[in-house]
Formats: sequence, C-alpha cells, structure tokens
Amino acid sequence: MPNSKLKQFGLVLAGVVTGVMLSLNFSANADKLGAQPLPVEELRAFADVFNVVKRDYVEPVEDKKLFTQAITGMLSGLDPHSAYLDASALKELQVSTKGEFGGLGIEVSMEDGFVKVVSPIEDTPAFRAGIKAGDLIIKIDDVLVKGMNLDEAVKRMRGKPSTRIILTLARKGELQPIVVNLTREIIRAQSVKSKVVEPGYGYLRVTQFQENTVRSVAEHLARLAKEGKPKGLVFDLRNDPGGLLNGAVGVAAAFLPEGAMVVTTNGRTEGAQREYRATLGDHLQGGALRTLPPWTRDVPMVVLVNGGSASASEVVAGALQDHKRAQIMGTRTFGKGSVQTILPLANAAALKLTTARYYTPSGRSIQAKGIDPDIVVEESAQGGSAKRLREADLQGHLGNDRDPGEAVDKVNEDKKAPESAKIELPKPFEYGSPDDYQLAQALNQLKGLPVEKASQPEKSAP
Repeated sequence: MPNSKLKQFGLVLAGVVTGVMLSLNFSANADKLGAQPLPVEELRAFADVFNVVKRDYVEPVEDKKLFTQAITGMLSGLDPHSAYLDASALKELQVSTKGEFGGLGIEVSMEDGFVKVVSPIEDTPAFRAGIKAGDLIIKIDDVLVKGMNLDEAVKRMRGKPSTRIILTLARKGELQPIVVNLTREIIRAQSVKSKVVEPGYGYLRVTQFQENTVRSVAEHLARLAKEGKPKGLVFDLRNDPGGLLNGAVGVAAAFLPEGAMVVTTNGRTEGAQREYRATLGDHLQGGALRTLPPWTRDVPMVVLVNGGSASASEVVAGALQDHKRAQIMGTRTFGKGSVQTILPLANAAALKLTTARYYTPSGRSIQAKGIDPDIVVEESAQGGSAKRLREADLQGHLGNDRDPGEAVDKVNEDKKAPESAKIELPKPFEYGSPDDYQLAQALNQLKGLPVEKASQPEKSAP
C-alpha cells in the first residue's frame, strides 16, 4: 500500500476509532460522568502505529487481532484485575462462579508476563500436586507463558477431564524449576465444609464464595446445630481467594445482627458508591439465612486467615473484626480490596473493570494492605509461615487511598526461570486436620487456654 494511501487510511481509522469511542462514551457513561473529551492526538498516534504494523510487520496480522490486543493491553495496564473478556473468556468466568468447570483448580493472576498462583483450591489436582500460592508458572506443556495474556493461559490450563497437562513452575528458594504432571478433572469446588472437631466445638470452612455458598453455609450450620449449641466455632477462611461479593455479604450476615454494616464501596460513578448490610432475605439464595439456628449470632468465634485469604474473604473477616463479633487469628491477609464489575459489550464480550474499592464498616481500606489479625499465629509450632504472594506484590496494583504511606512487605520473587528439572513436591497440608497448628490455637483461644503466638502483632512496613 503506498504511503499516501496509508496516511489516508490512518486518518479514516482515527475517525472510526473516535466515532466508536464517542458512541461508547455517550451510551455507557452519559448518565455517569458525562461526555469526556477525547485525546485526538493520541488516537492519531494509535492509527499511525496500526498502519506501520500492517505495512511492515514480518507477517500479515488480522485487524481483529490487533484491535483485540490493543484493548487487552489498555486494560492490563490499569491494574492486575482489569481485563478484556472475549465471549469464551466471559463464559469461563460465568462457569467458575457456579463452582463447576474442567481444569486444575488454581486461582491465578498475571505478574511481569508470567502467571502466578494466588491460591490452589482444595481437593483439586493442583492442590494434591503440592502447587503453592506464589508459584510462578513459566511453561504450560511445551509452551512458554511469557508473552501470553492471562485469559490465554487459563484457556490452556482448562480442558476436558482426564486429559494430561504439564506445568513448569519457578518457586522462591528453589534453584531448579519444578515440573508437575497433572490430569484435568471436573472441578466441583465444594465451597463449604464443616465438622465437630471436639465435643462442643464446631469447625466451618469456606474455600471460595460462589453462587451457592450462602445456602451451603446455612445448611452446614444447621448440621452443626444437631449436636446442640456449640461452646465455640472456628471459622476458617485461610487460602480462600474470594469470589462473589453478595456471597460474602450473605455469609457475614449469618453471624451479625440484622442491619449491621458489612462493607462499603466507593468509586467514581454513583453506582460504585454503595453500602452492604446484613440482611437475611436479599442475598443470592433469598431466605436461606432465615433457617439459621439462633446461636450463630452470639456463639464465641475465632476466624482463621492467612496470606491466601483475599477479596470476599477479607470483606467477611474485616466486618466480623470491626463489629467485634469474632477474633481474627493467623497472619495478614492478601490485600485485594478492589471491586471488579462485568460490563457487557455489543460483541458478546465484556470488560472486567476495577470500579471501586472495598472498605470495612469502620472505614478501613483493604487494598494493598489486607486485614491484620487480632492474634498473630504462624502456620507451625516452629514459628514462621510460608512467604506468600500478596496484592502489593502484583505489578501495577491499585494503591490504598486511605493509608497511602503504608505498604506490606514485598515477596521480591526471582523472575528468572532456571533450566528444567524435576523436584519432589511436599505432601499438601490439609486444613482442619489433627496436624493443623493454627486450628489447635484457635480452639485454645475459645477454651480460654494459652495460645502460642508471635510476641508482637505483624506491622506493615513503613
């Protein structure tokens, strides 16, 4: 294409992009922020780059691919949780919130071009293989992850049950990469578990907040009630990566007085400024909480958290802590205090856009800081807990607007991927088992016995 035609095409393209953006701007935002001025010079620069790529790149590239990658880059540059979801990725997101999908069972995020594990889901192939929070996925089968976007990596890891996949991981402290052979399964994430750990003491665990979590919590509490009113309840949110906000509000409502504040959100638009209160009848399972035994609102409680407790689980822990309904025990949480809204687009795709921050009932921002436990208890009797990836370690993370001078310690993961090797993985630890040191300390706290804990609470780094 001659240069003159390219320039003419560039001007037309800039006009088209401007028109599309104007259309989106007026239709989506007219009632929110009003029409915003468009950066004409920047749009011309975009058209110039588009033209050069179309003309000079070593191989032909489809227009659709270039535009999609431009949109993907624009969103990924905002923060680690905003993303463009094509029709397939949107379907995957909808499936995962229902708690059933074919895959490995890991929550992941993107960091410096690689995929990092936020948390493995219990009783899944990834969990049984010993994959840990903070592991860096550097290869999926024989394909390097560097350069993939998060959606592409997730698509490669999900697939038909019984099919094999090999992940190559880099882990802090290991000189060689870890090669893991996995078999995909239908992941039916049972988000709630419970049992009587000792006579008079119940144990309730939520592993993820899904569509059916509120109903499941009500059912499990009803089962515990068959043993009579417990003397104490341990509520375990360790390694819970979050999920649906309504699920978190409903679970908090199971333990708080009617009408108590659970969480507030604040963003630039009117719809992003909301209050969520404990109400028995208006959550996802509408009315499921009305069947709760009355002791759920006054039974002595200890909530267990760690660096894998993120987002919705932090909302619940923060609400119970602020209302002094329970004592929070464990180690500082992940620190994901931002709200992602799914905004549908005309092409069956959607934007997953960060639109607000979460705040606890007392007004604390969770973002990039997390929830500090009332009682710090490490993961083992020998002291020390696994060094975990946290929100503040993610590249481009959203800052804490109410405590900007405070930040958590950095993991400083080594980004270099060593040569391939196989390392035997440790047996995964089972929460709620007789070997669960933190659970034992939570029971001591409920019984009024001495608790083995750190001498001083964790402090955020200046």
